[in-house]
Amino acid sequence: MSSLSDRAQRPILLEVSTARMQANLQALRRMQPSQSIWAVVKARGYGHGLDAVVQGFEDADGLALLELEELLQVRSLGWRKPVLLLEGLFAEAGLQEAAEFQADIVVHCKDQLQWLLSNSKNAQGFQRASGRVWIKLNTGMNRLGFNACSSSASNAVETMVHDLAKLRSLLGPGRLGFMMHFAQAESRSESYQSLSLFQKALTLLDHRPELEPISLANSAAILSQPLACSGWLRPGILLYGSSPFQWQVSSGDSQQDWPPVPKDIQLASRLTTRLLSIQELAVGDRVGYGLRYQATRPMRIGVAAIGYADGYPRTAPDGTPMVIHGRRCPIVGQVSMDLITLDLSQQPEAAVGSLVEVWSDNLGVDELAAGLGTLGYELLTCLTPRVSRRLVDSLSVVP
Repeated sequence: MSSLSDRAQRPILLEVSTARMQANLQALRRMQPSQSIWAVVKARGYGHGLDAVVQGFEDADGLALLELEELLQVRSLGWRKPVLLLEGLFAEAGLQEAAEFQADIVVHCKDQLQWLLSNSKNAQGFQRASGRVWIKLNTGMNRLGFNACSSSASNAVETMVHDLAKLRSLLGPGRLGFMMHFAQAESRSESYQSLSLFQKALTLLDHRPELEPISLANSAAILSQPLACSGWLRPGILLYGSSPFQWQVSSGDSQQDWPPVPKDIQLASRLTTRLLSIQELAVGDRVGYGLRYQATRPMRIGVAAIGYADGYPRTAPDGTPMVIHGRRCPIVGQVSMDLITLDLSQQPEAAVGSLVEVWSDNLGVDELAAGLGTLGYELLTCLTPRVSRRLVDSLSVVP
């Protein structure tokens, strides 16, 4: 089947700038020039695509992702550097493929540890591989990891000393690493407590710093916790030009509570669509499902090709902006599966076919997310496969 031309396709498009991704990575390197970097590319590269991250983060020291399928895909795309499986393996059967494709794996619970220790074939396979085993410690998040907070916990680090000594013997020197994840990186006191617990656990587990690397800092910690920026950094959302913190508008004497994103970090994507139709409303006319919005004046309503089946939140309230010809036009009426309706009062030049910017340099994904009561993470990762995607070098400014 021949492919459709761009003109024939539904007009919603995510443009991804690999050049901006490269620049964001280099900006983080300048902040911490002596540290190694895992570029976190889970969730299909935060919605940008694994082909994009292999190009955009080619200078990273490794890629960090979740699934074996993602591992196989980045290897097939030519990535030859380390790859870290952030949640380890979901079944013992995955060890063979992890070893074959030279993966670093996280071990965060007793079951995963025993998969290596109790099966000589598993251990031998990983012995021959080049990847590391990263022991994850729980320092307060209480999601994944051996509990470093309470000696009474069933998977506390106190129960690991013997098993870890055995694992070192099986794998050989330099094949272990240790990691943690901050629950509240924006809080200095909470982060200090987590770091303290991590250091105590490392001492108990006979950590060998000259051979066994550590990994502490995600995007939020890179910006807010300098003491955590050692070993392997794990930036995620910053690499795509979005903030790890809730976006806030400064108003009067009220300032943002979170550390700002460095000015040389740029949004790496632009989501656009086009107007399919324009409706003329009289006073009292209503718009969309449930007739949620009622016109209080004569209005021009633009109908744009995007909806919740594309990943745009159905809960978006009236007033949520999009940009047409450099001016913000608010949503009016209920977001539907395939369409959104916009008030064109501030954009008399808008016509069928006009470009609509959903997020871009003119309306950042973090600002948009804040108005929707969420984070940039969610908007970026929730785009569905029916959104067309194109890799580009630069994102030209839309007039």
